[in-house]
Amino acid sequence: MAMVGFLFFLTLLLQHHQTSASLIDWPRNILESTGEWQPMQCDVVSSNPSCSASLYVTPAGRNLSQIVSIFNGNSSLIHPIKRSSGSEDLLVGVPCVCQVINDTMTGLFHDTQYYVRQDDTPDNVTANTFSGLAMNLGNGSLYYNTTIPVYLPCGCSSIAAEGVLSYPVQGHDTLSTIASLFRSTPQDIVNLNPSLSNPDFIQTGWILFVPMGVAGSSKKRVGGLSIIIAASISAAVLLLCIFTVILRLKRRSSQRNVEAPDIKMERVPSNTSIAALESRFFPSMRINDIDPFQTERPVIFSLKVVGDATANFDEKRKIGEGGYGSVYLGFVGAHEIAIKKMKASKSKEFFAELKALCKVHHINVVELIGYAAGDDHLYLVYEYVKNGSLSEHLHDPLLKGLDIHKLVFMRNSPLGHQPLSWTARTQIALDAARGIEYIHDHTKACYVHRDIKTSNILLDNGLRAKVADFGLVKLVERSDEEECVATRLVGTPGYLPPESVLELHMTTKSDVYAFGVVLAELITGLRALVRDNKEASKTKSLITIMRKTFKAEDLESSLETIIDPSLKDNYPIEEVCKMANISMWCLSEDPLNRPEMRDIMPTLSQIHLTSIEWEASLGGDGQVFSGVCNGR
Repeated sequence: MAMVGFLFFLTLLLQHHQTSASLIDWPRNILESTGEWQPMQCDVVSSNPSCSASLYVTPAGRNLSQIVSIFNGNSSLIHPIKRSSGSEDLLVGVPCVCQVINDTMTGLFHDTQYYVRQDDTPDNVTANTFSGLAMNLGNGSLYYNTTIPVYLPCGCSSIAAEGVLSYPVQGHDTLSTIASLFRSTPQDIVNLNPSLSNPDFIQTGWILFVPMGVAGSSKKRVGGLSIIIAASISAAVLLLCIFTVILRLKRRSSQRNVEAPDIKMERVPSNTSIAALESRFFPSMRINDIDPFQTERPVIFSLKVVGDATANFDEKRKIGEGGYGSVYLGFVGAHEIAIKKMKASKSKEFFAELKALCKVHHINVVELIGYAAGDDHLYLVYEYVKNGSLSEHLHDPLLKGLDIHKLVFMRNSPLGHQPLSWTARTQIALDAARGIEYIHDHTKACYVHRDIKTSNILLDNGLRAKVADFGLVKLVERSDEEECVATRLVGTPGYLPPESVLELHMTTKSDVYAFGVVLAELITGLRALVRDNKEASKTKSLITIMRKTFKAEDLESSLETIIDPSLKDNYPIEEVCKMANISMWCLSEDPLNRPEMRDIMPTLSQIHLTSIEWEASLGGDGQVFSGVCNGR
């Protein structure tokens, strides 16, 4: 029987050997039939990332913050790489999204924006600003003083252990040198680039998709016949042993009709997780040397590290304060971080935020890097979002348009005043909506934030928004048909829906209601609660002001009386009306009449695209673009 099994297995392996050998030349034939470069193809267009990818960026004298801003990246996902020439370039980690960029092209891209300056041309912007990675920049034409979308090709591949790199070919590169630099193989690079018709010839400036980390993860696909025969013999012996063991186990079970106790799998907690496992397989990589900003799970920081990062929580480093703790700017090596210091009595909020952000990863949700714990205080370590909160930009005349980093270290300097443009506001609304929609619809469990407000929406260098502060987040089972009832009233006055105040009901529609208030603030520049002009000691709700406006016969004229004066009449009134209508839809008193976040996404996206076109049609009016050129 063993001999029969051996011969059968040997036959199968020999057939596999012949098939594999014939497949080696298959990609080459495909390549020879294609010529024009194309982005990596995808099937389903979505606003959600298909994977995480990397871009190869040449710094060209720019610092880390500038790189992050230009490429719409994340400072914690940037890694240096040294070339044999001694130069040091960067791998910038970005989300890769399947999207349509024009009438004829769909593919995987990471998008950012660029503010066109005088004498810019598509070629020099592509080469000098975007390291040769920009795709079809401005459709061949750039107009001074406009903000244009920029699409950077990226890729996804199941064989790339370290992700796919978009790599602009440099001088003197060959496929072998590229493969060696990124732990890939020439054949795998060829397989991922169908338009590479001649692998022996690559030209400077071409964009190649490089699957990183495949070298060493698999051996040669086709081995010698002797190796196959040896493997077959080993397999046959193994099958014989397994067959013998099965027979013995059957005999024992027939003799002893006693049910064995269930063995439950036990999870062993580990504070080093992936890093510890990686150090076991790569002994040269000591666990202490692993960069915490490269790990996939939150890192446990020591109290010394968080203390040193913030100069022992120097008051000059404080960049925010709320009901659950103070936030400080910190530095760990070259990385800028934000550390929330909370009293140990706030452990419920600490663990709510920690558990939620461990499972939520989205470009429009603030990233949790790690945490620390002491006897008296608990600490959450986040990515540092440079431009502070949306509330500061809308409501604080001294902080509008200001980098909070400058505020911390330049308290005595004159501060600039640069209100957000209308187009910047539409982008912020869209970004925040994407973040909220993600925690509602696209995570394994549904989360309700419960404290959506402009002070919990942070803006990065490019004025792109991220939802923050998950201290009140609540997990809701998707199978629950009934509303959840909170044990106490939580949230911020001015953003609370009627059902939360009266009956403590809490659903995703609670976040939708609060988002409606945020939209109203973006339109009017007013706070959620404003002082009553008639009685200074009283306040009135922005919701009341919006509802009164919508009672007028002429909505446009009525709306123009409450639009933020800092916009100076630079806005397309039709799009403002559309956003106001979304705001009022979200602010419906009956939660059943409110939309879900996914219902308003298409309209918000259309408002933003139309606003960009409106902005471009105005040419060079500098006032219109104030508030969007910074950081772009």
